Amino acid sequence: MVRLIVEQIKVPVNTKEAEVFEIARARLKKTRAFSLSKEFYVYKKSIDARKKDDIKLVYSVCALVEPIGKLTEKLLNSNQLKILPNDNIDFVINGEIPEKKPLIVGFGPAGMFCAIALAKAGLKPVIVERGADVDTRVELVERFYKTKQLDCNTNIQFGAGGAGTFSDGKLTTGINDPKCAFVLKTLYEFGAPEDILYSAKPHIGTDILRKVVKNIAKHIEELGGEIHYNTKLESFSNGVAKTNKGSFEYSSLVLAFGHSARDTYNYLIKSGVAIEPKPFSVGVRVEHLQADINYAMYGELANTLNLGAANYKISHRENERGVYSFCMCPGGEVVAAQSEEGTVVVNGMSHHARNGINSNSAIVVQINREDYGSTPTKAIEYQRNLEKKAFIATGANYSAPAQTLGDFYQNKAISEPTRIMPTYMNGNVSICDLNKILPKTVCDYLKLGFRQFGKKINGFDNDDVILTGVETRTSSPVRILRTERYNMLGHPCVYPCGEGAGYAGGIMSAAVDGLNVGLSILNR
Repeated sequence: MVRLIVEQIKVPVNTKEAEVFEIARARLKKTRAFSLSKEFYVYKKSIDARKKDDIKLVYSVCALVEPIGKLTEKLLNSNQLKILPNDNIDFVINGEIPEKKPLIVGFGPAGMFCAIALAKAGLKPVIVERGADVDTRVELVERFYKTKQLDCNTNIQFGAGGAGTFSDGKLTTGINDPKCAFVLKTLYEFGAPEDILYSAKPHIGTDILRKVVKNIAKHIEELGGEIHYNTKLESFSNGVAKTNKGSFEYSSLVLAFGHSARDTYNYLIKSGVAIEPKPFSVGVRVEHLQADINYAMYGELANTLNLGAANYKISHRENERGVYSFCMCPGGEVVAAQSEEGTVVVNGMSHHARNGINSNSAIVVQINREDYGSTPTKAIEYQRNLEKKAFIATGANYSAPAQTLGDFYQNKAISEPTRIMPTYMNGNVSICDLNKILPKTVCDYLKLGFRQFGKKINGFDNDDVILTGVETRTSSPVRILRTERYNMLGHPCVYPCGEGAGYAGGIMSAAVDGLNVGLSILNR
């Protein structure tokens, strides 16, 4: 028996799944190459909205079949069929269990899935996380919103689940790794909605993701692992890591601390670790009414139940520099993502229902090495300086600089929001000219980008669209160099991992990188 994918089944938006399965069955029957299966399930589901008067749902359906004769590539391709490979992972130790336990720094997606791999193999990993557990983290973030008292170790960047805990929980990725299936199945097993297993643009939502993180943490502890919250790495050498809560011996050390742990970057740079600067992006959060985006993407069918909240991904490149959307949050809000005092940073978040009034996304501009001086330290300072400027521009009270797009085009800040209201910290924004905060090159490309995006999505560049700044934490500004076995150069037992190490960009790629590091440790 093989699992066969029947691809590219295009149907009207009101088509029931049972009808889709019958189409798949008919296509298989037509080939006369398989026994007819009674077991079908949705493998992928997406929306084709290129023709707004004829929007289609596009399905890929999985069927368990018995081949009749030889399966040729020609047979499969001509009928839009694909054999689904085995995506099981064996977590097996290659050799004896070491006397010392592996130590993982950071409990975001990379650290979490590395811990799962090691725990399933019986290694009982120890995790140290500088931030708090999920429930305490939510309390401290809410306190910051009310009192403006920022906890620099527990916030939207740091704590159980990493930055993704306060996000849309998007699970889209550009990597093509079979381990993605394991990540999705694991998230579903611990409480994520079933549709992440087949949606072309899966998401969990911050409300459900928090529960998933708590369930995964409990599972790791049930397998013998330990999680030490409010425990920050200070240094490591010769198999011993020092933290603010004491020292930990380790057999392997996984550095999965996320892209905002600038103090840890500084420690590594001063220690002579091989780190290189890399391109990253900065810009703003843009907010539209969700109803406007839905209509622009889906037309008159915008309110059809099967379509849900509209999503977009847009980009433009000119003169070797790109401007693009990032981390789009339908029906979401702009959140305060700073982790250092005296700074303002924005990000996006939404709940699973995506039923907020506004939709937002980052619109960011590529920053190259020559823009900041081509060193790791200068890359970090480039981001930090923009965050400080945003803080000062708004009166040093953690409100965020906001501006209508029409004013941004004209380098002025006089228009108050009217139709579209800012969502950052419940509307705690100050009208400022973002042209005086962001570098001219960034502003020029943002203006170019909005004009181009308005040609693709009707109303995207309307004058009353709201911009909020600054978005600086799209990815790590540096990369910690490692070997093909994932260990840090010159340190065979230390493993840089995930977004903070510069090898991932989002929940899925970070989780897969964590799995790869875990498997490398098991195979060492």
